[in-house]
Amino acid sequence: MADNDWINGYLEAILDTEGSAVAKQAPQKGKKDSKSEGKEAATKKDSLAVPFFVKQITGFDETDLHRTWMKATAMKNVHERGSRLEYLCWRIWHMTRLKKKVEWEEAQRLARLHMQRESDRAADEADLREDPDTEEDESTVESESYTASEGEAKQLESSASLPVDHEKKEGNLYIVMISLHGLVRGEHMELGRDADTGGQVKYVVEFAKALAELPQVYRVDLLTRQICDPSVDYSYGEPQEMLTSGAPDGEEGGEEGENYGESRGAYIVRIPCGPREKYIRKEELWPFVQEFVDGAIGHVTNMVRVLGEQIGQGEPVWPHVIHGHYADAGDIAALLSGALNVPMVLTGHSLGRNKLEQLLKQGRQSLASIDTTYRIMRRIEAEEFALDAAELVVTSTQQEIIEQWGLYDGYDAKLERVLRMRARKNLPTHGRFMPRMAVIPPGMDFSHVVVQTASKGSSADLAAQADEESPMSPKPDPPIWSEVNRFFSNPHKPMILALARADPKKNLTTLVEAFGENKHLRDTANLTLIMGNRDVIDELSESASNVLTQVLKLIDKYDLYGLVSYPKHHKQPEVPEIYRLAARTKGVFVNPALVEPFGLTLIEAAAYGLPMVATKNGGPVDIQRTLNNGLLIDPHDQEGIADSLLKLVMDRKMWSDCRKNGLQNIHKYSWPNHCRQYLQKVAHCRQRHPKWKAPGLESDPSYRTDSLGPEMSMRDMKLSLDEDNITRTQSGNWRIKSPGEIEKLMRQGSGTPGDRPGKKYPSTNNTGLQGLPEDGDAAPGPQARSTEELGMRMRGRKHLVVVAVDDYDPSGKATGTLAKVLSAGLKAAKTDKTGFAIATALTGPELVALLEGAAIGLKDLDVVIAGSGSELYYPGPLGDGEKGDQLTDSAGTKLYPDLDYNAHVEYRWGGDGLRKAMVNIVAAGSEKGADARKAGGPKPVLSLTEDREHMGHHRLAYKVVDLAQAPSGSELRRRLRTRGLRCHVIYCRGNSTLHLLPVHASRSQALRYLAVRWGIEVSNVIVVAGYAGDADHIELLGGSVCVVLVGGVARPENATKGSAQGSTEEDPAKLPNVVAVDEKKGVDGIVDGLKELKLV
Repeated sequence: MADNDWINGYLEAILDTEGSAVAKQAPQKGKKDSKSEGKEAATKKDSLAVPFFVKQITGFDETDLHRTWMKATAMKNVHERGSRLEYLCWRIWHMTRLKKKVEWEEAQRLARLHMQRESDRAADEADLREDPDTEEDESTVESESYTASEGEAKQLESSASLPVDHEKKEGNLYIVMISLHGLVRGEHMELGRDADTGGQVKYVVEFAKALAELPQVYRVDLLTRQICDPSVDYSYGEPQEMLTSGAPDGEEGGEEGENYGESRGAYIVRIPCGPREKYIRKEELWPFVQEFVDGAIGHVTNMVRVLGEQIGQGEPVWPHVIHGHYADAGDIAALLSGALNVPMVLTGHSLGRNKLEQLLKQGRQSLASIDTTYRIMRRIEAEEFALDAAELVVTSTQQEIIEQWGLYDGYDAKLERVLRMRARKNLPTHGRFMPRMAVIPPGMDFSHVVVQTASKGSSADLAAQADEESPMSPKPDPPIWSEVNRFFSNPHKPMILALARADPKKNLTTLVEAFGENKHLRDTANLTLIMGNRDVIDELSESASNVLTQVLKLIDKYDLYGLVSYPKHHKQPEVPEIYRLAARTKGVFVNPALVEPFGLTLIEAAAYGLPMVATKNGGPVDIQRTLNNGLLIDPHDQEGIADSLLKLVMDRKMWSDCRKNGLQNIHKYSWPNHCRQYLQKVAHCRQRHPKWKAPGLESDPSYRTDSLGPEMSMRDMKLSLDEDNITRTQSGNWRIKSPGEIEKLMRQGSGTPGDRPGKKYPSTNNTGLQGLPEDGDAAPGPQARSTEELGMRMRGRKHLVVVAVDDYDPSGKATGTLAKVLSAGLKAAKTDKTGFAIATALTGPELVALLEGAAIGLKDLDVVIAGSGSELYYPGPLGDGEKGDQLTDSAGTKLYPDLDYNAHVEYRWGGDGLRKAMVNIVAAGSEKGADARKAGGPKPVLSLTEDREHMGHHRLAYKVVDLAQAPSGSELRRRLRTRGLRCHVIYCRGNSTLHLLPVHASRSQALRYLAVRWGIEVSNVIVVAGYAGDADHIELLGGSVCVVLVGGVARPENATKGSAQGSTEEDPAKLPNVVAVDEKKGVDGIVDGLKELKLV
């Protein structure tokens, strides 16, 4: 087919480019006839086609492209050959175009994000520098990187003295750790079984054990998911597993539990969530996060009481910190921390933004495709939310802080240093907060490691010590040795050992290619690949199956039989024996991962005397700096990997020096050292246990301070704004010189009470808003009522029915459906054991007026959650001499605020600083709108204006003027996070209003607060809602609460712009805890729903 000859020529031209270049470098070995030279050239060209064609032209790992081309060119049918070649050309063109499109879209996205972030940070720095008496010298701020002191003990198991305060000397610390995914158990861990069961599982288990061994720690709970799947061991379904127990080492007690309590020690506690009899991968666990939180609340509150009886003299012992590991557990820890008001610590292990960046660089998938596969955006939002709530973030390396956490909106190293310095100087931070970053390298259990003392003799003496068991030793070799060596034709050669699960990011295929391409290395050493456990490759996950298949193909391609060992099975206790075997052969440990967050296996290998060759991306950089026992390599450089391995294997002096250095410095990674640093860091976390359990907490000046520094008056955080007028550019567009005029514009037409003559509002303290109504957040005074007294009847309730119907007219006013649903429920189910509550975006006065119009008395309610969760009230009769107000109904019943809840949600509330930042953000949006319209009106059009009438002490309210131009909830959270401001963003009231609340304030969190405060099981809370609602609608329905969905009580147009943080975009009717009532029944459907729950 002559017309298509150009196609094959085109392909040959592309494929021959790299081949020609390499052919010129190839040494000629003697003369050959032209025919053999032609065959060799063709073979050479074909073998080089794939790496050039695929990696240089398309960027995809499509290893079948070259094979398809070869088959097409070999076809005898000219017409079919031409058709296939033409199809192949179009396929290549499409792949290249797709890659370029993905790269272009990502570059544009990153550019826009960078510009906006820099703009926000510039404005933020300007705000922070408004104080005339401050000049920040950032060079004086010390980084918190880990540095080993010269006086550190050189013993592997040296005990560390821990500086603790006088209250903690008796060893009463209770620490809660959370690691959700994977198979977690104390013994015989199945590391490498799947992508979710890896180094993190081993780390958290050993960390819990090591912490519990310290005399300052009484109990450590490691919370994970309960798994009753028949395909996994039954032990993963046990509700509780003891890791360690009893008195600290060296102390004697009487009978068991007499002196130290039966609950002392470390325990794995398995919380049921999601499908009870199915083990699912971590990407599928996100819908069950709130369910896990509710189960954890039940366990922790129970332990608080138990420990109070054992060591607290009857007073509850709250967790010292709640520590989340990985994004999913970080999300859980943030929610649990908010419900219990306990400090939170976060360890990321592997970060979503870093993974997203790596996947996009590959060019194989678009952002949407990656999100579908990995739920990557949900993971990133969970990590951002965890940063909002965390007081301390523990990292393994300094690189993790700079290059990985630095990618997040919620962390900026420069701003963190500025805020920390201002706090030390007792200067205001204007409502901005950053979590503290602490580098604490992971520890290792050296109790089973036999470490030889480095000889003072020659290197030959040290090399002789590597032979821990001579051939004449009567002790038999471990069985795993024969299992590994059976693959080798010469098992006495030095062993290159790689121990990692079969995961693309571990880069094992590049290692095999490097080994296969270097003949000198093949002749000198053997390669051992420990890639987890497997029975049948096809039964593994898709990614693991692909990696193993590629490895086997490469072994066959390079004819590495007899040189590479890849055993199918090994047990966790056999891993040390594998290290010993590699050290005995004077081998090397290699970690070629694309990115390695830390690299615990590198430390393990060093403990057994193995030098290392490791990736330069991630934790190995710090490990090499500390141990100085190997070489760092570029994971993409095959030749560099092979050269480094060959250098260590061949240079015996270098090998001995690296082994010696590793053994001398390995003590820096012991568990006692790790735990000592950990407790020193968490000691600085602000203790903010539930206020009603600590009577003297109100007078403690440290209660309202943040971890960034000493107490500071939040009144001083108010930003001063210029009142300069806006100016018009030469083109006629509006330009905002300062936010002063925009602030005036935002207030215009909002019915500001403060603008009314003779109307004054009390100024607020701490993080409050200057000159705004407080809606029940007033400080305690002569008329203040005790929360314990007002809420006492809640203790007698077994069930709590919460009506959370969001139905509003286009102007944002409630339609009355809420009152109708409440009235129907009260008539059907109100008893002494069943209480009723309302959860709404309405303010307290608005709700009183609504119920008054529906002839519903406040006395029929037990509790009211108002302002989207920013206010919590208990109805009660007016006191003697007390006058009614907007919170009082005609029957003399008044809504009294829960003052403890106000203190509960105060955490990291930006107050005036947040409000002023919103002025800048809205101003920036208005400038863009003015530029787009090329100006005609006298003033810029704002998408949001302040709604001062509905603002409260812990609530900023804005009227939505232009919904299309208004920023989404996720966009607002991102813009505020880059400024160090933390809040909960909720569009509500049919998209007519925007609420900004403290990070731990929401209707969902208020329900958990009530459950903890009054001892109500979360599973006994019944939420009555419609099929649509405010932005926190799905968040409110999740978890262990029972839900009654009533049809026809919420308009579809009330579906809000954006979603609340951490929520999932799911159909409410598909949630497992939902009772969906026939939509035709409307308001009366609540009765049917309560009947189904047997409350009627």
